Amino acid sequence: MTTSLAFPTRSEHAPHTWGSAVYGVMLNHRPAFEAYANAMHEPPYRAPPQHPVLYIKPGNTHCGDGPITVPDGHIELEYGPCLALVMGSNTRDCPPEKALTKVAGLLTVADVRIPHQNLYRPSIPMIARDGFCPMAKRMTRLSDAGDPDQLGVRVWIDGQLIHVTSTADRLRNAAQLVAALSQTMTLQEGDLVLMGVSHGAPRVRPGQSASITIDGLEPLDNVFVMEKAGA
Repeated sequence: MTTSLAFPTRSEHAPHTWGSAVYGVMLNHRPAFEAYANAMHEPPYRAPPQHPVLYIKPGNTHCGDGPITVPDGHIELEYGPCLALVMGSNTRDCPPEKALTKVAGLLTVADVRIPHQNLYRPSIPMIARDGFCPMAKRMTRLSDAGDPDQLGVRVWIDGQLIHVTSTADRLRNAAQLVAALSQTMTLQEGDLVLMGVSHGAPRVRPGQSASITIDGLEPLDNVFVMEKAGA
C-alpha cells in the first residue's frame, strides 16, 4: 500500500507534510567509504569516522517531481538516489533489534548536490539549494515493501539506464542507522532518514531528465533547468 505525500507548489519549497527533518548520512555505502579510505588519515580528517557522518537537507530543499534548477555558474549536478526511511513514531535510544518497528515506510528520494570532493564539514551552499531534495509522491508502507537492505536502485537519464546499485553493502543497515541516530537525538514521527548515496552517483546537466526507481516503491521524476540570469 502507498500513502500520498502532499507537496507545496514548486515555487514555495516548503517542507513536506511528513516532518520537518531529513537526515542524510555520508559514506554509508561501503565502496564510497573505501574510495575515501586514504584521505581519512590525512588532515583535516586524521582518522576514519566512528559514528555516522550526518547532514541535514533543510525545508527549502524539499520538493517532489518536476524541475530542479542548476545554479548559475555551474554546469552539472550530482543526482544521488536514496532510500528514505520514514519514521512512524518518535524514537530515542532505540536498539537495532527494535528499530524497524519505528519505521512507517519507505520513500524514493534524490540527494541533489553541486559536485565537490571535500566532505569535511559538509558545505551548505553545495547541498542545500532550493529543490535539492526531491521526493516521490507516495510512501510505501514498510509492511508492503521488501527488505530495505536488499532493494534494487536504478537511475535513468534521458530515458537511458545509466546507474544500477542497491541498498545492500552499507556500513550501517536500516536498523543500525536508525538505532545509531536515536542515540544522539529524538527522531520525530515523519522525519526521513536517508540510507546514503551509492558510490558513483550520476551527474545531470540543464535540459536533461532523470528518474529514480527503487524496487517496489513509487518512482521519482525530475527535469533540470538552468537558473535564469538575475534570479
